[in-house]
Amino acid sequence: VQLQASGGGLVQAGGSLRLACVAPRAILSTFSPLEMAWHRRAPGKERELVAKITNDRRTMYADFVKGRFTISRDNGKKTVYLSMNNLGPEDTAVYYCSARSMSGADSWGQGTLVTVSS
Repeated sequence: VQLQASGGGLVQAGGSLRLACVAPRAILSTFSPLEMAWHRRAPGKERELVAKITNDRRTMYADFVKGRFTISRDNGKKTVYLSMNNLGPEDTAVYYCSARSMSGADSWGQGTLVTVSS
C-alpha cells in the first residue's frame, strides 16, 4: 500500500498540528481492513510507536502522547489522521505512518517533519 504523509511543519510549544496519511491508490475494500499507525523518530533516537487504530477503530497510544494526540481514520477518504495538541520540543521528530494488512504485511509512508520550538 502506497502511503503519503503530510501536515508537518514548524510550530511553537503549546501549539497544534494535524498530520494526514493518505493511501491514494487504495480502494475502500483494501483500506478499511488495514491497521494504521503513526510512528516517529526523533534526532538521535530510535523509531517509536505513537498511536495506532484498528480496522474497527480501536485505538492505542504511547504513554507520552496520551491526552494530547488523537488518531482517527476516514475510510472513505482512505486517510488516517494524527491530531497533536500541546506540542512540546520533545515531540520534534519525523513522523511516519504505516499500514498493516490482515496478513501482517507492513507498508510505510515517507515521513513528515514536525519541529516544535520552545
